[in-house]
Amino acid sequence: MLTPIILPSIILLIAFAALVWSADRFVYGAAAIAKNLGVPTLIVGLTIVAMGSSAPEMMVSASAALADKTNTAVGNAIGSNITNILLVLGITALIKPLLVTSSTLKREMPILMLISIGAWYVISDNYFSASEGTALLVGFIIFILGLIYIAKNQKGEEEDPFVTEACGDVPSNVSNKSAICWLIFGLILLPLSSHFLIGSAVEIAQHFGMSDLVIGLTIIAIGTSLPELAACIAGVLKGEDDLALGNIIGSNIFNLLAVLSLAGMINPSEIDPGAASRDMMVMLGATVVLIAMSLNLKGTRRINRIEGATLLCGFFAYQYYIFSQVA
Repeated sequence: MLTPIILPSIILLIAFAALVWSADRFVYGAAAIAKNLGVPTLIVGLTIVAMGSSAPEMMVSASAALADKTNTAVGNAIGSNITNILLVLGITALIKPLLVTSSTLKREMPILMLISIGAWYVISDNYFSASEGTALLVGFIIFILGLIYIAKNQKGEEEDPFVTEACGDVPSNVSNKSAICWLIFGLILLPLSSHFLIGSAVEIAQHFGMSDLVIGLTIIAIGTSLPELAACIAGVLKGEDDLALGNIIGSNIFNLLAVLSLAGMINPSEIDPGAASRDMMVMLGATVVLIAMSLNLKGTRRINRIEGATLLCGFFAYQYYIFSQVA
């Protein structure tokens, strides 16, 4: 019974690995070139490096939209946000409770909530237009510019740990030749791996009777969230809690503004009603829970292991519900 999907499954795993690795190399090369050209470390850190973990989602969504699989692209953006909060943050908090101290993160959390509501409104009529996709992309540009402006004008304030840690990941002492090679390599392998990933995922989905939306919400969303999982675990093990949590919040904002926008801009079309009525509701609920666990207006807040286990249970419950609808 499983024989027909063995080859697509192998291709899917290889494509995921190639996608994540090539995205990392592409960001490394792009950040190094920008640094060598004299772009301030702050700007490189809060743009190229911060966007790095969302590069797989962006490439997969673009490839899916080009293949007339807009529901897969939408499912990837929504599913990645759900996975980031419930699975990635859940596992990270189980490994080590996260201490939230960054003022940048406390500003971004309410913004994430507003953007999430806006994204739900965009697809609530079950149609994603090019103008709506463009509006989300404009919102992304405004967000990035605002983040840079605030970070550059924190006069008289203690330097924000999230900004410090993000800028610390900007590569230095990399030759232009090496950086350009990695950039070109990433530009070639990123679309190639995403093409094979979408093709194999569609084969698997068709074999099990899964819709385009569900394959984006589950298999693809989990796979493209692997960079966030690796970054968060590495962050907390090094004591960089703000960078770990900031990676989740930043990635979710990027997914809704930069990744989701590509689906509407590239291939405007009807959207599966379940995306707005079911999956966006789960995403909004998970975002509310994240904010409740993270924010403490009187000082710092810790996301403990019990809360991490709760998030993880929520992820498995959602996955069970999704697949029970397919069966």
